[in-house]
Amino acid sequence: MRRGMMLVALLAVGSVSIGIGAPQEPTPVQLDAAEMVMVRDNLYYVAGGPPWNRPGFSGGNVGVFIADEGVSIVDTKLPGWGPTILERIRTVTDKPVIRIINTHTHGDHVGSNSFFPETVTIVAHENTRSNMEGMEAFQGDGMKFLPQRTYSDRLTLGSGDGRIDLYYFGPGHTSGDTFVVFPALGVMHAGDMFPWQDAPFLDRNNGGSGLAIPETLAAAVAGIGNVDTVIPGHIPVTSWDDFVEFQRFNADMVAAARAGKSDGQTPAQAVAAFDLAGRYPDYRSDRIEAAFQTIYDELP
Repeated sequence: MRRGMMLVALLAVGSVSIGIGAPQEPTPVQLDAAEMVMVRDNLYYVAGGPPWNRPGFSGGNVGVFIADEGVSIVDTKLPGWGPTILERIRTVTDKPVIRIINTHTHGDHVGSNSFFPETVTIVAHENTRSNMEGMEAFQGDGMKFLPQRTYSDRLTLGSGDGRIDLYYFGPGHTSGDTFVVFPALGVMHAGDMFPWQDAPFLDRNNGGSGLAIPETLAAAVAGIGNVDTVIPGHIPVTSWDDFVEFQRFNADMVAAARAGKSDGQTPAQAVAAFDLAGRYPDYRSDRIEAAFQTIYDELP
């Protein structure tokens, strides 16, 4: 299943943004455009609204999983989105939000943690908690909204049809990216380990790695079974085959960057030689040169 790529050129890193300034409060137009989309049965996601390429864009897709015990959400977008997230949840259930799973540290995925009551359990990989501890939003009184529960390799939450499996396979986008799997539904929320059909943002300041991401994605492809549907970090729901293709794309980028650097090419020259249109015709190229530069910087 192919989906059109929505342009995203700004990602929040720690307490600052990449691009033109700090995150802005969402506009009424953005809030109104955020849709509650059914994925399957009791699983939804809150998609964001336009503009995708300006400061203050909506942030990541928020997974909403309704189980007998209550609602678990995956990520919380940028600051200011909490009320809208809860409003969208209330269109499908009156059950309380009992759990937040943060896929990684960036402000467009953890920015509205503080909107939810302290009784909500926040869960993340141990490296993500360490990265979040360096963010301004989680200093002082904000420490209450850091993850209270962490894990190292795998963690199961809930049971039966309400089960959620968390997986960590290594560095990629950051050093602590979680894959969130809903096994009863055959669905995975990939966070920004599969954000869009374009090169990923590789946040080396928070432990990300362009050299490692293809290997980490390959471990996820091999280690996660019985999933056919994927919620990416920022674009509409897609397929497991598209996730597998994203792994190949990253592996091909690393191979091309290695060859280009070995041949004495600049990152821009290596990008020009990379047959993106031929190999990946549905992919955009907004982030590809930045990704090649990061990989070049990591190569010996």
